[in-house]
Amino acid sequence: MTTPLYFPIAACGGLGNPDAAPYDKRWLVIDEAGAWLTPSHCEKLGEIKVEVSLGYLVMKAPGMLRLDIPLDVIEDDDSVRRQAAIGSQHIDVIDEGELAAAWFSRFLGQPCRLVKIHPDAGRVLWPEL
Repeated sequence: MTTPLYFPIAACGGLGNPDAAPYDKRWLVIDEAGAWLTPSHCEKLGEIKVEVSLGYLVMKAPGMLRLDIPLDVIEDDDSVRRQAAIGSQHIDVIDEGELAAAWFSRFLGQPCRLVKIHPDAGRVLWPEL
């Protein structure tokens, strides 16, 4: 029997921890135009290790300090709301802020942002990678 893998950040490293199941594909990395970055656009995404620990989404990557983002934050600030393109869908997302954007941009070598699927966005149809 194989352990299912969960990917809290779509296209980044997966984990077998069942505590990560409720957070599977809740976050994604987007470029400046709001398009979802996949390994075909940026190979280094797979080098980002993701953990769910003590109420935080924890990211680690070679040469980078660890980055922690709170898991369950209430999205009531429309100033951080954006649109992201996932395949042919346009989905409401919440921007995780400048620190996360700087971390991902530095590691991936291109301007990008970490965003979370808005809880009211509805079902996301994730394309095959």
